[in-house]
Amino acid sequence: MIADIWTIVWKDWKESFAAQGSRRGGLMRLLILVFVFGVFLPLQSGRAWVESPVVLIYWMWVPGFLVTGLVADAIAGERERHTLETLLASRMPDRAILFGKVLAAVGYGLGLTVVSLFLGLVTVNVAYGRSELLLYPPLTVAGGIGLGLLTAGLAASAGVLVSLRAATVRQAAQTLSIATMLVLFVPILALQALQKALPGVSAIEFTAFLETMNWAWVLLGAMGALALIDGILLVAGMARFKRARLILD
Repeated sequence: MIADIWTIVWKDWKESFAAQGSRRGGLMRLLILVFVFGVFLPLQSGRAWVESPVVLIYWMWVPGFLVTGLVADAIAGERERHTLETLLASRMPDRAILFGKVLAAVGYGLGLTVVSLFLGLVTVNVAYGRSELLLYPPLTVAGGIGLGLLTAGLAASAGVLVSLRAATVRQAAQTLSIATMLVLFVPILALQALQKALPGVSAIEFTAFLETMNWAWVLLGAMGALALIDGILLVAGMARFKRARLILD
């Protein structure tokens, strides 16, 4: 089944990059996101982009936004292009098709997240290095990749469920965009609520307080919660992804 999964992954990647190359808007959206997280925000944050663990919150955003477009096309796009019937008529098992589409989205989101991490590192070194090589701490690297992987898995698993029910790619993309915004703003809103609960604490003092937290445990807790949610959504997708039902739909 592994070979079948990689066949689906490769198929979805080729179709996605071909579509982005032919649609100026899609390619521009991707470049803007990479620029924002790889250049603009690092320039605004300065050395803190590399040195502060608080920046890990941003790496929960990147894959969620990047995966949305690809996973919206997973099933709804096949249905629109009338290629879903051909795919379902193939010898590939249902789970191979489902896992392949999820992995294609996860790999796409994680890959671009790593590119953005690297570009941000280069940007900070060029702008603020001053002949000193700045590197992410190991915790930031592990946390950024771990959060990127799990957040991409969350967006991909939820996206497949939405795409299964959506009649068009536009409908699936709109639903996913709203859901992504709601989910990804939760950490920001939680931090704002925490800051308001500490009267008399300035933004600088609050940032310093966050930096003193045990981020290893925070990361473990966040990744554990994300892994659990990813697993639940993937099981729900396996229950919903039935060849006979999709053909009838």
